[in-house]
Amino acid sequence: MERNQQRRGLLIVLSSPSGAGKTTISRKLMEADPTIGMSISATTRPPRPGEEDGVDYHFVTEQAFEHLVDEGELAEWAYVFDHRYGSPKEPIKDALKAGRDILFDIDWQGTQQLETAFGNDLVSIFILPPDMAELERRLRARATDSEEVIQGRMRRAAGEIVHWNEYDYVLVNDNVEACLDEVKAIIVAERLRKHRQPYVSDLVRKLVERPND
Repeated sequence: MERNQQRRGLLIVLSSPSGAGKTTISRKLMEADPTIGMSISATTRPPRPGEEDGVDYHFVTEQAFEHLVDEGELAEWAYVFDHRYGSPKEPIKDALKAGRDILFDIDWQGTQQLETAFGNDLVSIFILPPDMAELERRLRARATDSEEVIQGRMRRAAGEIVHWNEYDYVLVNDNVEACLDEVKAIIVAERLRKHRQPYVSDLVRKLVERPND
C-alpha cells in the first residue's frame, strides 16, 4: 500500500473576510489536487437554482437540523444570514480514517468548534487582504452585491480579522498564485506530521529488528 493511502486524513480550514480570496484559492487548490474534497454542510436554507442535495449541501428542515444539534451529530454549526449551517461528524470521521483530506470554508467560530471536536486532525489557515482598500476593490469588482451589502461586508471584515491569531497559519493574499503556493506548501508539510502517518511505527520496528540467531 502506498504511503499516502496509509496516512491519516487532514481537515483544512481556510478562513478570511469576504473578498480576501479564500473561495478562489479553495477552487484552485481542489483543481490542482483532486484528492482534496470540500466538506458538504447541512443547511436549513432552500436550494438555489442548480444546487443538488448531497452534492452542494445537505438541505434539511429546521426540525431535522435541531435534531442533529441535540444528538451531537454536528462538529460545528452557526447561523449565517438567518439560516443554519453545520458540518456532520460522521463523514468527517470516515474521511480521516480513509486518509482523505477535507476542506472547510468556515469562520473563526466554526473553526474553534471544529478544533474542539477533532484537535490535531485540523490545520487552520487565515487569509488576510494586503489592505482594506484592496479588499473593498475586490468586493466591488465582483459586481454582484449592492452598495449596502458591500458596506456590510466591510464592517464585518474587521471583526473577522481580529481573530487571526487563533489560526495555525496566517497568509497575506497580495498575489493569488503565490498565496496558493503557500497553502499547498502548508498542506504538504502537515501531511507529513508523524501523527498522520501511523505506518511509520511499524516501519521503524522492522528497520531496527534484529534477525533471530
